[in-house]
Amino acid sequence: MASTSWYFLDFASLRRHGQEVDWLLFLLPLVLMVVGGVAIYSIGYARAQPHWWQHWVTGCIGIGLMLVLSRLRYELLAHFHWLTYGLMLASLVAVMFFGVTELGAERWIPILGFHVQPSEFAKVGVIISLAALLSRHDIETPLDALRAVWILLPPWVLIFLQPNLGTSLVLVAIALGMLYWAGASGGWILLALSPVVAAVLFHFVPLAWLIWSGLMGTVAWCSLAPWRAGSAIAAVVVNLLSGQLGTWLWNILHDYQKRRLLLFLDPSQDPTGGGYHLIQSQIAIGAGTLWGKGFLKGTQTQLNFIPEQHTDFVFSAIGEEFGFVGCLFVLLVFVGICGRLLLIAHTAKDNFGSLLAIGVFSFILFQTFVNIGMNIGVAPVTGIPLPWLSYGRSALLANFTAIGLVESVAVLRHRRQYY
Repeated sequence: MASTSWYFLDFASLRRHGQEVDWLLFLLPLVLMVVGGVAIYSIGYARAQPHWWQHWVTGCIGIGLMLVLSRLRYELLAHFHWLTYGLMLASLVAVMFFGVTELGAERWIPILGFHVQPSEFAKVGVIISLAALLSRHDIETPLDALRAVWILLPPWVLIFLQPNLGTSLVLVAIALGMLYWAGASGGWILLALSPVVAAVLFHFVPLAWLIWSGLMGTVAWCSLAPWRAGSAIAAVVVNLLSGQLGTWLWNILHDYQKRRLLLFLDPSQDPTGGGYHLIQSQIAIGAGTLWGKGFLKGTQTQLNFIPEQHTDFVFSAIGEEFGFVGCLFVLLVFVGICGRLLLIAHTAKDNFGSLLAIGVFSFILFQTFVNIGMNIGVAPVTGIPLPWLSYGRSALLANFTAIGLVESVAVLRHRRQYY
């Protein structure tokens, strides 16, 4: 077996690597990055903002990082995941002491003149550690699942306290997707989430809360075979009692988070304040019709009707200037990325690699669904960026890092070692 340094320089190895790389998974994020830069350029055109070229420069660094990671042995992470986990927690703790506060949240650490957001890289760290633990222990009972996901709690709490509700939800989505892939029953996952659903239904649709509680009893009866009767009764009781959980959950949210949830239900309550983003985003996307108004010709975009549009609401600029066709193109690219991730997860040579791929799949799918949903008004504003399209240097680098790890899984799925 050749040394690592020689492996990186050996021409035959490079040629073989090029043949085994999943080029579709490599190219599709690049397409999104380019489209994102074009949209960001249009958004800042009237004000000559530099965000577009910063987006592309960061993207080029991310591409290099992705290529390097694709050449490494991802299996090594399974042995050293506690190191990456410790670095992740240390960076999140550092935010509490040295973090920079912007827009009411303390999420960034200043490093060499740049603001780094550790919570973005925490997604990758959680995926690595969860994959390492889940690949070593079969999920045969709900207790097995709990033993594996305890490592999610420390980073989740630190991120939630920043406050960063959006990223904390992404971590939950990652854990649920990986648990299901590792063998956890869909019924267990539904029962775990059911108290939160019951709390929401209790405050908005009381009759649906009662129906939901009965339905969860049926789910418990079907999915917890050894303890059918007791589990069914417990599930019904827990969901009935969870009505008051909604009050507690509501009280721990920050004021701006409460406003976002209320305005999602009815943005017209504050059309010039908290509901402004949602209303203007819907207007912009609707104005694009089939083919869009054209590059640099979107009125909502060029006249700055949507503040900070280059971050969470970049999809609205694509919808206005490139229309339904442009939006459909972006969606198809995301479908392609998710499809390749699922294929690699199915064909990985070991459970650890398969779980890495499914963890990346989970967070990309969730972020895409929520971000586009809040742009068109079917999801609350949560500050979740659209992968590779939204401006955000830490998020962009973290996304390319995640793809680099999956590319390593793709390259090594037909090998036992490097040659």
